[in-house]
Amino acid sequence: MSQLKAVLELIDNSQQHALDRLCELLRLQSISTDSQYANECVKAADWLVDDLNGIGFEAKRHDTTGHPMVVGKLHAGDNKPHFLFYGHYDVQPVDPLELWNTPPFEPQIQETPNGTVIRARGAADDKGQLMTFVEACRAWQQVSGSLPANITVFFEGEEESGSPSLIPFMQANTDLLKADIAMVCDTGMWDSNTPAISTMLRGMVGEQLTITGPSLDLHSGMYGGPAINPIRVLNKILAGLHDENGRITLDGFYDGVNEPSDEIKRQWAALNHDESEFLGNVGLSQPAGEQGYSVLEQIWSRPSCDVNGIVGGYTGEGFKTVLPSKASAKISFRLVGDQDATKIQQTFQQYVRDNLPPDCSVEFMSKDAAGATVMPVDAAEFARAHAALSDEWENEAVYAGCGGSIPVVGHIKEILDMDSLLVGFGQDDDAIHSPNEKYNVKSFHKGTRSWARILDALTQ
Repeated sequence: MSQLKAVLELIDNSQQHALDRLCELLRLQSISTDSQYANECVKAADWLVDDLNGIGFEAKRHDTTGHPMVVGKLHAGDNKPHFLFYGHYDVQPVDPLELWNTPPFEPQIQETPNGTVIRARGAADDKGQLMTFVEACRAWQQVSGSLPANITVFFEGEEESGSPSLIPFMQANTDLLKADIAMVCDTGMWDSNTPAISTMLRGMVGEQLTITGPSLDLHSGMYGGPAINPIRVLNKILAGLHDENGRITLDGFYDGVNEPSDEIKRQWAALNHDESEFLGNVGLSQPAGEQGYSVLEQIWSRPSCDVNGIVGGYTGEGFKTVLPSKASAKISFRLVGDQDATKIQQTFQQYVRDNLPPDCSVEFMSKDAAGATVMPVDAAEFARAHAALSDEWENEAVYAGCGGSIPVVGHIKEILDMDSLLVGFGQDDDAIHSPNEKYNVKSFHKGTRSWARILDALTQ
């Protein structure tokens, strides 16, 4: 029996034990954004350290000004390749708690019309995902006494709260984290039977602006008309960000936006994406983005601008005839290709200032700006991983874009000068960040088998 075959057989025969370990980790309430759960984050980090040490890693908890990082290393041989695996053990808050059908930190194995699932906060994002890799390493260790490659695992505890400690930690520990290529398991599949390698991530610029007009709220009967209304000013500025065709109007915004290759477009067309079903699932019927592009192109390869929230004036119950002193909005830009995130941030702020009437001022609160990331899919590692995934699942793996952002992938490229292989086993209905989050047992099982195959394929 080949080593890989023996590893896969062991994964199949020890699935219940793997589920039990995952449930132990899921019981830890590692909510990173709420300080009252700080000790639970430490417990989760310690649990991972102990588990990694138990399968041959030299693992350690690294305390930061925020929540701990976990780094584990296993040296398999001087002439073997070296891979960095990233995941995060922190989870989102559970609110609103009343919408959960079961306690969020008491994992349940449930039968659903779409198969058996693990129901708990963090099951899919990201504890179940990161444990697929740990379980694959466990099986390789038990079968062969080692791993096919040198492995460094890097588990973060602040991904769900903005990763304030991540960049300083990576910059201070480049030698500890440096490898040949990174692996990230925080993405999803194309469908329940078709694995995917994410090949591009959109970057992001986030801005909150507050426009101030009068020095205090005013009676609209006494001042309505002659007094400037910040809500009206804000509405006009926001409306001017798009033209009638859905294009964003900021000067130079599309600099660096590249068209996908013909081969990539052919692959996307072959996915037979049902746009009506995609929009119909959320109660919509017509694409509202940039005209002339398919829905997949709009999500994966075109930039976007969205208003995420507006606040101004009286928003309580009943009616109050107030002319507000302030109005604010939160806006996010998703970026692609070689768009310059910092330049777009500056251009947006200048656009707002240029459109302020007299007697109005503006203040900005900016999120960190990050550019898009495009993976080198023509590299040998991607082809081997593609073949390994295709061998495991019912359908051949696909290369897919991703409309969201995973900032750590950009940091891995910028700080460690490494590309990332993004392979995940989440499903669209996993309800991550929402009540009743779940992870398919099939995703957990075959995800573990997939990583075992990928480790074998990348070391041939």
